[in-house]
Amino acid sequence: MKVALVSLGCSRTLVDSEVALGSLAKDGWTVVQDVKNADVAIVNTCGFIEEAKTESIDTILELCRMKKNGKLSGVVVLGCLAQRYGKEIADEIKEADAVVGTNNYGDLAKVLEPLKKKAKVFKVEPKPYYLVDEHAPRYSLTPPHLAYVKISEGCINACSYCVIPKMKGPHRSRSVESVIAEIENLKRERPLKEVNLIGQDTAAFGYDVDKTFQLPRLLHAAAATGVPWLRLLYAHPGHVTDEMIDALAAHPNLCKYVDFPIEHSHDAMLLRMNRQVTRAKMEWGMRALRKKMPGVAIRTTVIVGFPGETEEEFRDLLDFLKEYRFERLGAFQFSPEEGSRAVNLPDAAVPPELKKERYNAVMELQQEISNELNQARIGQELDVLVEEKGSEKGVWLGRTEYDAPDVDGQVFLHSSRALELGSFVRARVTDSLEYDLVAEAVS
Repeated sequence: MKVALVSLGCSRTLVDSEVALGSLAKDGWTVVQDVKNADVAIVNTCGFIEEAKTESIDTILELCRMKKNGKLSGVVVLGCLAQRYGKEIADEIKEADAVVGTNNYGDLAKVLEPLKKKAKVFKVEPKPYYLVDEHAPRYSLTPPHLAYVKISEGCINACSYCVIPKMKGPHRSRSVESVIAEIENLKRERPLKEVNLIGQDTAAFGYDVDKTFQLPRLLHAAAATGVPWLRLLYAHPGHVTDEMIDALAAHPNLCKYVDFPIEHSHDAMLLRMNRQVTRAKMEWGMRALRKKMPGVAIRTTVIVGFPGETEEEFRDLLDFLKEYRFERLGAFQFSPEEGSRAVNLPDAAVPPELKKERYNAVMELQQEISNELNQARIGQELDVLVEEKGSEKGVWLGRTEYDAPDVDGQVFLHSSRALELGSFVRARVTDSLEYDLVAEAVS
């Protein structure tokens, strides 16, 4: 059978999609890129916030319409939304042939075997426990030079606005040896230039095993693999330690980039969000990162419009962002998620128009900060990883070590000679945009 998969959501979902397709390919399924050429279409869903849920549902319904019109023989709903609302999906979307939660990426071929006999499948475990390892077959969905490696699954935190633990289960870490073995496997298989280490909270790596943070040991071991760029994503500020920062600073192939999601600055807001961290701890982390890793790019995320957020608390957030001038920032308007504790908070909800106004204020401020930081880059020489050919002649698109794939800016790289995709090029920054750079290849 020919199968195509639509992967929605974050890079963690992308890894799950690669494992799912790897399981199917190993069992003899033929993977195709376009659902129009498939017998069975799988949508690996996201259920994190309202917009993501809407996108997932719209995609499911579109695939079901294709099935009704005879263009598909089967539709599979996989992943986070299926884990969260599996019974509702099965009851209300009868055209879906299978509903599979987050516990069966590694054995998806076995789970979907009944589809070959036109039987329906429902497989949603009450408490997911699957954890990928280096032996799981993978079907790559990234360019050959780029890979994501998931070092843990589930979440150790219990933020009041979030339902990830209900979709992905409790926090569980791989061993350092397993992660390194996967990186070495990837190096043998492809011309690997960048590995992004991911998890719901990478800074908590290993804590579930022996109540100690083992990320520093993993970082030292990963650096020794010799991958040119190793990047750390999703490090909860409350779990950032001196040892972790020292490890990041010790190796030139560990990118000067840290994903450090603060969500808010005011201690009263952090308490209502149950972030298990204080403003003082976050300030310590940022100062330590910038002291020990000069030039580091710190990426963060913030939530505006959380229930009970006062004007004073929001102004505190704006002042915090002005003071610390994050190199990268993403903002979200609070989305009340069914099953989260924030839904039942006694404080009054922030009106939608006020949430939007606060969101716009944060993004306007960050645009100004980003523009100033990018202008300061003009004249500097940077290494750029070339990723695709631009639409204009003599222009390629790439990234610096200060930009993570898909979420950060890019470099518009001008060159009089053809550049190889997946290669590093030394470039001089000649101009800047609000979030992107313009550069010229240096001979």
